[in-house]
Amino acid sequence: MPLPQVAVLVNAVAGRGRAARALPAVTAALTAVGVAPRLLTAVDRADAERQAAAAVADGVAALTALGGDGAAHAALQAVAGTGTPLGLLPAGTGNDLALALGVPRDPVRAARELAADLLSGSVRRIDATRTGDRWWATVLCCGFDSAVTDRANRLRWPRGPRRYDVAILAELARLRPRPVTLTVDGVAGDREVTLIAVGNTAWYGGGLRIAPGADPTDGLLDVVVVGPVSRRELVRTRPRLAAGTHVDHPSVTVLRGREVCLDGSGLSTYADGEPVSALPAVSVCVPGAVGVVGTGRT
Repeated sequence: MPLPQVAVLVNAVAGRGRAARALPAVTAALTAVGVAPRLLTAVDRADAERQAAAAVADGVAALTALGGDGAAHAALQAVAGTGTPLGLLPAGTGNDLALALGVPRDPVRAARELAADLLSGSVRRIDATRTGDRWWATVLCCGFDSAVTDRANRLRWPRGPRRYDVAILAELARLRPRPVTLTVDGVAGDREVTLIAVGNTAWYGGGLRIAPGADPTDGLLDVVVVGPVSRRELVRTRPRLAAGTHVDHPSVTVLRGREVCLDGSGLSTYADGEPVSALPAVSVCVPGAVGVVGTGRT
């Protein structure tokens, strides 16, 4: 009887090469428990999504992402709305989806657990959200945070995480509230905002708990709206994101709904740390859109 085949989508540069270094041990762990790994090594996001879609079409038993949230995002495009489950092997700089789902931090242990779930038929279903033609699973952001990511992606220097430090300083210098029309389940309102985060899960940005009440199994999105704040107040409050206590700040409002529309001039959105759409953008939570394995069933 043939072994179940698991496609392993590898972001070789994730986590400063951590994914590439973990690959031999991950494939050995999968093989040892009776799973046949099929490696998908992509050169860019479009290539990753093509290979992932082809593997799902070929009928692999599961599609796993070895890397960070970028690899998970690419894999999600192939598995959302299908019967093929997603596995996460965290080896990136940010592993926010893995954190939210209770996946072991060690990618080798995560490989063993997802293989055990797969062989026993234990698949957990979670919500995913669709914005235009893109699926995402963690947080969609718009405003200050998306502007920082935009700028960091354009910088050629410095390399690594310091790009984001430079981008934050540059965007702080031009910080101002932006007019946005926010519509949640048909109820619209015009707001001046510093940023808006739409959460399917709680974490983004490598462990910042931006939407602490978000639950990926309740069919709803948590919409965290940060109104006008000064530069000093934004810097002072930002450390509270790690604990999620920023939602108690008087400038923060939290809404909940299944469909969220953002409209405003000159703004874009990022989700799972990846570019998604310029505004206007409509995001719809799809209950149980994704099966996942190896999540610890927390």
